[in-house]
Amino acid sequence: MNLLRQLAHDRSGATAIEYGLIVALLAIAIVGSLSAVADGNNGLWATVTAKSEAAFAQPTP
Repeated sequence: MNLLRQLAHDRSGATAIEYGLIVALLAIAIVGSLSAVADGNNGLWATVTAKSEAAFAQPTP
């Protein structure tokens, strides 16, 4: 019974859990941000590729 009281009043693991939740939220935010940047980057390179192919396809005078 004494062990149960000690476990009920022990708060030392709460900080570790809070830090774990903060790290998890940061990881989710980073993955979401990188996903958005990757989509924009793919669009940029698609535009560069299309314009480069169009420029090389033109006959030289």
